[in-house]
Amino acid sequence: MSLPPWRAVVRGARQREGRSPGATWLQLATAASDGTPRVRTLVFRGWSAAGELELLTDVRSDKPSELLSQPRVELCWLFRKAREQFRLRGTAVLVSAEQEPETLLDHWQRLSPSGRMVWAWPSPGEPFHSQGPWPQEVSDDEPISAHLLIMRIALDRVEQLDLKPHPHLRRCWTVQDGWSEQRLNP
Repeated sequence: MSLPPWRAVVRGARQREGRSPGATWLQLATAASDGTPRVRTLVFRGWSAAGELELLTDVRSDKPSELLSQPRVELCWLFRKAREQFRLRGTAVLVSAEQEPETLLDHWQRLSPSGRMVWAWPSPGEPFHSQGPWPQEVSDDEPISAHLLIMRIALDRVEQLDLKPHPHLRRCWTVQDGWSEQRLNP
């Protein structure tokens, strides 16, 4: 499978970002069941074998039910140092441990012990109770959390806005056009 041309552009922006903590953070926009927008920041976890963007989520959060009723999403990935923004649009699918146990286990093992902690916390969005449990780490020998899901996004549109040149460079790739590049006004 050949990679779409925009993948190299994203990789270049990520490399220019260096070890910045925000280099893997992107914002996910979904629609709630009442039609109102929801935006939250997630961590980029890689690309699937089929080239889909992978994120992790908690089955207890609102995202799974939102995605079941409306799987179309848009992501915004801002690289501050590189001065580039990407808007990625596509369709999300949730993948559980029952569907792909090895893939979920691989993601779980790649998380640091402190990165795993949120899946051991109480349900996201529920009223806060100080007694928790609020572990600061989940050790390597702990089994994979039953709350972990992969969110796979099959992208069909990618836009880049590069703020460095004058005028700014804005371009778009769509799957329906075979990922050919189209230059847009910034």
